[in-house]
Amino acid sequence: MGGGSPTPFFLIFSLILVSTHFINVVFVDASSSSFTPADSYLINCGSSDSAVLDDGRTFKSDPQSSSYLSTEEDILASITSFPNNVASSSSSSSSSSLLYLTARIFDHESMYRFLISKPGPHWIRLHFYPLPHPSYNLTSATFTVTTDDIALLHGFSVQDTTKMVFKEYLINMTSDKLTLKFSPMKNSVAFINAIEVLSSPDDLIADSAAAVSPLGDFNGLTKYAFEVSYRLNVGGPIVTPKNDSLWRTWLSDGPFMAFPEGAKNVSVPTDMIEYPKGGATPLIAPYSVYATADQMADSETSDPNFNLTWVMSVDPSFSYLIRLHFCDIVSKGLNELYFNVYINGITGASNFDLSTLTSGLAIPYYKDFVLNASAITNGSVIVQVGPTSNIQSSMPNAILNGLEVMKMSNSAGSLDGLFSSDGTYRGVKSRHSSAMKVAAGVGLALGATALLLLLVGTIRWHKRPKGYEKQKTFSSWLLPLNSSQCSFMSNKSKSTTFSSIANSGLNLGRFFTLNEIREATKNFDEKSVVGVGGFGKVYLGEEEDGTKLAIKRGNPSSSQGINEFQTEIQLLSKLRHRHLVSLIGYCDEQSEMILVYEYMANGPLRDHLYGSSLPPLSWRQRLEICIGSARGLHYLHTGSTQGIIHRDVKTTNILLDESFLAKVSDFGLSKAGPASLDQTHVSTAVKGSFGYLDPEYFRRQQLTEKSDVYSFGVVLFEVLCARPALDPALPREQVNLAEWAKQQNAKGSIQKIVDPIIAGTISQESLVKYVEAAEKCLAEYGVDRPSMGDVLWNLEYALQLQGAASASGDGAAKDYGDGKNTKIDQPGMSRDANDEMVVDMSDDSGVVVASPMFLENFQAR
Repeated sequence: MGGGSPTPFFLIFSLILVSTHFINVVFVDASSSSFTPADSYLINCGSSDSAVLDDGRTFKSDPQSSSYLSTEEDILASITSFPNNVASSSSSSSSSSLLYLTARIFDHESMYRFLISKPGPHWIRLHFYPLPHPSYNLTSATFTVTTDDIALLHGFSVQDTTKMVFKEYLINMTSDKLTLKFSPMKNSVAFINAIEVLSSPDDLIADSAAAVSPLGDFNGLTKYAFEVSYRLNVGGPIVTPKNDSLWRTWLSDGPFMAFPEGAKNVSVPTDMIEYPKGGATPLIAPYSVYATADQMADSETSDPNFNLTWVMSVDPSFSYLIRLHFCDIVSKGLNELYFNVYINGITGASNFDLSTLTSGLAIPYYKDFVLNASAITNGSVIVQVGPTSNIQSSMPNAILNGLEVMKMSNSAGSLDGLFSSDGTYRGVKSRHSSAMKVAAGVGLALGATALLLLLVGTIRWHKRPKGYEKQKTFSSWLLPLNSSQCSFMSNKSKSTTFSSIANSGLNLGRFFTLNEIREATKNFDEKSVVGVGGFGKVYLGEEEDGTKLAIKRGNPSSSQGINEFQTEIQLLSKLRHRHLVSLIGYCDEQSEMILVYEYMANGPLRDHLYGSSLPPLSWRQRLEICIGSARGLHYLHTGSTQGIIHRDVKTTNILLDESFLAKVSDFGLSKAGPASLDQTHVSTAVKGSFGYLDPEYFRRQQLTEKSDVYSFGVVLFEVLCARPALDPALPREQVNLAEWAKQQNAKGSIQKIVDPIIAGTISQESLVKYVEAAEKCLAEYGVDRPSMGDVLWNLEYALQLQGAASASGDGAAKDYGDGKNTKIDQPGMSRDANDEMVVDMSDDSGVVVASPMFLENFQAR
């Protein structure tokens, strides 16, 4: 969270800029109750003028708010104000953008001090946008923001100049003052565009909630600080601060729906909502939130008892407070609606009957849950509502009106990492007494270890093999005497005994010492980072002979790191293929989890499609990359008796070498396929990346090879259109690329969404065949999708059609190339004894695949 990558909630203002059609239809809450905060500090930082927003609030200028800022001369000297015309690119119809036209810069530790007239919960809202400046590069600014007791941001930066970042916190103030401190990192600066400090209603967050894992009650919430990660108006449009008594923003839930086909929006006039005398109030959530909802739709599925599902990416090292808002606006009578609530696959409430809880219809109700960090898998919070099977109702149904996800502060008093507000690292106990105990324990452990090693060494000496003197290292002496004792430690241990499986017969490659890894990465220099994933950072390393390496270092705070580490090793030690990234070696010293791979010079496929300044790929290059990726996945599915399901196919996991040869990478989530022929799937918890997930797998939690096929179909359209699989900044119908592409293809308008850079170079025949393959991959049911072998055949044929068009001088393909090596009998394509096209997979997999699924289309040509 602290690396400057804002969660979707923090992109709300950029969403507002491109989604003004939502704003125009937001319900107006004329009857909503008002709230007057006891403390209200609104600052338009760096500006000589006040900013008046359309919600009625006025943000004071710098001169008007100078009394809140530290008056030390050295700090004041470093403050710089931007002229209003600098950020013309960020202007919009939304008055909120007025807050991003100026900023205040600090090159020293600087503080705002506010008097608190009424202790209790307070909102702290921070606005960031890296404006251009002649003397400071704010996109490289890295800094920390803290209060007296809470670390809000650590090592924070905003590198994307297309996004305005908004951070929102709720902190329980116990003193009569609040200090907001901005601390630049070494050789850097800090900046802020606008600050909000506002009192919050005392009863906004209750002291207790329902604990999800383990099940029970969670008490003491008032002792925690919160960061708002997501606030969604389910089934409705964006609600802006103008329509919320606490000046909150509620995003539309569409981008976070895992199965949008199964959801149906429903709404009623706001005057139908009747708040109860106790419980929910307009301050908990406005009328417009409770007046809209998502309910189950006729999704044309064989199983009507599916779940409505929302998936939100979070930092898995924190616990979260999850608030669900309900209001039965769909039932015609009492006791008609029964459903279950699930949080990350755990039942939070069963046989939920709103009419019994509220004694009526259209009456707001909300429920709080606490999700422990240990229950967060794959870095996601997953909220589901679905019909119960225990109660027979006229029609299975479930609803949700609103959803809030708030990060809870950790034991270090931080909302971003393990550094406390005073800068102390709290990953381990820092008290003197604790340190003494630890030191004593370490001393005893070292002594015991020394005796044990001496004993093991003596035994190994007497049992030494012949020729042991020829071995290059002494480390093998320390391996277990019996390989059957080799195992990975449990997740709780946060460590692994990887060396203990070195004698298991797996080809694990070279063992790197930690010193070798440090030398190769210049002591894990941040400048050497070439990628960041859920497992950890990837560094570019270089050996003494100049050989470049890709070094993936596991994040010790990741609850899933050991599992991914183990899975990746077990798979890559068995798999070797031209289109799979090769494992070179490993390092497991000092509880590190480090894997060393061949270096892929051209990086992830996604970087060559959008979001970077790299030269664009030609259509032929894109086809060849898709073909190479399909070969790698086909080998995974068929190269062993049981088969391997990748489970996280996406453009960032397809890497390109110096020759743009595609290789599939990142097997941390991979799963072995069905163990026998009579099994059709593997039942497992849902894992993967939102936007690429197979909806059938998500609904039924049944994993098959066709789940990879679905994800690959998304990749194919991503390659064709050069846009992300999910883009919340687009209009709602365009957010999900897979759905948008299918809609456009059904209308015969697929050419309109093709990447303009290559649109004029693609032959019509090649485009039709390519889109046909991609759309078949995205079939609703796995049985209707092709195998990877079929997809591979179709892509090879699309390449052949493009080559033929180029060779014949087709105008649509004139920029494609010179037509060389694109004749019918190209490498990888041949005809069998029946004169039918086959794809030759002998380049490593030893498989030949004929494709009857697309054969009728080929013969028709």
